[in-house]
Amino acid sequence: MCANVFGVLRSLFGKPFDAAGKRMEHGGGPPAPTPQQPAMASEQPAQNPPRHPAMMRLYEVHRELTALGPQVCTFSGLPDDRDYKRLERELTRLQLEVDRVDTEGKAELQGARKRAAQEAEALLRYLEENARHPSRLAMEELSEEARRLVERRVVAPQREGGAAHVDDELVEDLRRLVLRLTQVKTEGRVPLRKARYRALTRLCAVQDVLEGRTPQQTLSLPLSGETHAAVHRINQVMAKVSVARGQLVALLMGLSGRDSCAHLSRMLMEMQVELDALDVSGNAAVRNYRKQVVEEINGLLKHLDLEGEGEDTRRYDLAQNDSIREIEAVRAHVRHLSEGVVRHCATAGEPGLRPKAELQGLLTHLDQVDTAKNPCIREARRRAVVEVQAVVTFLDLREALAGRRPGPAEGPAHRAVWAALASLSELQARVLGFDGKRADKSYAVLEELLTEQLLALDAVDPCGDDGVKVARKQAVKFAQNILNYLDMKTDEWEY
Repeated sequence: MCANVFGVLRSLFGKPFDAAGKRMEHGGGPPAPTPQQPAMASEQPAQNPPRHPAMMRLYEVHRELTALGPQVCTFSGLPDDRDYKRLERELTRLQLEVDRVDTEGKAELQGARKRAAQEAEALLRYLEENARHPSRLAMEELSEEARRLVERRVVAPQREGGAAHVDDELVEDLRRLVLRLTQVKTEGRVPLRKARYRALTRLCAVQDVLEGRTPQQTLSLPLSGETHAAVHRINQVMAKVSVARGQLVALLMGLSGRDSCAHLSRMLMEMQVELDALDVSGNAAVRNYRKQVVEEINGLLKHLDLEGEGEDTRRYDLAQNDSIREIEAVRAHVRHLSEGVVRHCATAGEPGLRPKAELQGLLTHLDQVDTAKNPCIREARRRAVVEVQAVVTFLDLREALAGRRPGPAEGPAHRAVWAALASLSELQARVLGFDGKRADKSYAVLEELLTEQLLALDAVDPCGDDGVKVARKQAVKFAQNILNYLDMKTDEWEY
């Protein structure tokens, strides 16, 4: 969209104009100015006749639109944001400026004015579409849900003089919100990518701060003041760090009130100076205690530079990210191996190709991919791991089925479980080769067939046989994993 926003207006200035506002042909006059550096009237040689006033005014509008365009195309906020209102006000002003241009009934000027109005309208529409886009609103709803959660469990208790209620349940709730944010579609739009990245960055920072706090509650700290004269002062700083942690969480979630990143940063740095000035007199335990508190302060400080986070295109345009490229290369290789395995099964009845060692190597490679704590990269890696594991489990089941030697004492319950596993193996081969969407009929067929196998396994009566119970449970889990994998392949997730 942004690449085309200025196309029409720029074409207006591809050739210079004479005093009447008519386009001059290539045969006469100076060369046309480039869109990147449009020539101003004052820059024209003195012998050139002045341009028509109406065309000059449209040219000025074009320059202002060109300046506003990048701001519109990267704005990631909401309609009630100050920058949105400013951009909307400026674009509306330019629309009115265009409407006031007197074309004197000349077709050339009328066409130019019409195209200028269209460009201003296109920018306004793009600004509004992104600010009111369902995905943008979904991001805001998830962010608001996270704010309410943090307000209730962390910020409000501390403001009332109590302690934050940080536990595994809170951390898990935040993880679920992060996952839901990663699943919000952006349609490749820069403003939506940017908004999602910024929301994820802040929520992951809060998650990191709170997860770092949880294990501290089990430590035998602070140390007794009798241990060393400096311990009492370290204990005081540690209490301030606990308060600062709550302030940082409030800042990151937009619940800070009068606090600011600069103020909190100064407080934390003053704590560091105070700790550095302490004389621990070679006491190893006290020195380690001070070191731990300093590390906690550094951990909080690293999250205070998020105001400009998301401005760098390379951060939220993950298609250009090196880790994503590594993951995509692994996924492409897995698809190639999967196609070969399924093809061999279709022709020979069992996989003649068994690249398990290669697949294990790909899992090792994925474990080494640097996610930089980016939840989108983590999710991309997780999905790639699931794809590798799907092929590995398919090969394992095929080998188990091929090596099965039923004995005469095998009961009907065992045979029923193995029959279900054989059917699931055939269905998994189809799922591995599936490349459609959820709306496709073939998806509904696969989902129904897999559900039928789950029902068949539920109907198996183990008759008190623990071996059958375990086998049935494993088969049910296997069927559910195939269903989950099918869902993952078709949920149109994007990074």
